[in-house]
Amino acid sequence: MAQVSAGLLLYRVRQGTPEVLLVHPGGPFFRKKDEGAWTIPKGEVAAGEDLLDAAKREFQEETGVAPSGPFLALAPIKQKSGKTVHAWAVEGDLDATAIRSNTFTMEWPPKSGRQAEFPEVDRAEWFDLETAKKKVIPAQAALIVELEQLPARSD
Repeated sequence: MAQVSAGLLLYRVRQGTPEVLLVHPGGPFFRKKDEGAWTIPKGEVAAGEDLLDAAKREFQEETGVAPSGPFLALAPIKQKSGKTVHAWAVEGDLDATAIRSNTFTMEWPPKSGRQAEFPEVDRAEWFDLETAKKKVIPAQAALIVELEQLPARSD
């Protein structure tokens, strides 16, 4: 069965410039990867879980911040892996340097028999939209493009 993830594209406007929050995956495989490796805070949807509820849960797990709406649904995208990502745009702000992510455990180094714990997200950063489209996983750039095309919010 194809994987389904849900996440939030947090955005803000600073001095007239829209910015989006992206997170960098933690763990040894992404340590030296930058361009094309960042992602929106997202994760797998549990069986029977509401997609937006999953997106909010994953955002909190990966940043330590509970998101609040309104949430605007974006068109789902399909990543190279075949995973479908459902996302919502939400306006907000947070201190990217103060995020707190949950962790995961894996054998490291490989075939060592030792388990090591890593943060699921090792850092977050605000990017202007053009930079974000270069930093993000290629398929997720469509989410940023869709956000750019939304009418300006007045609320």
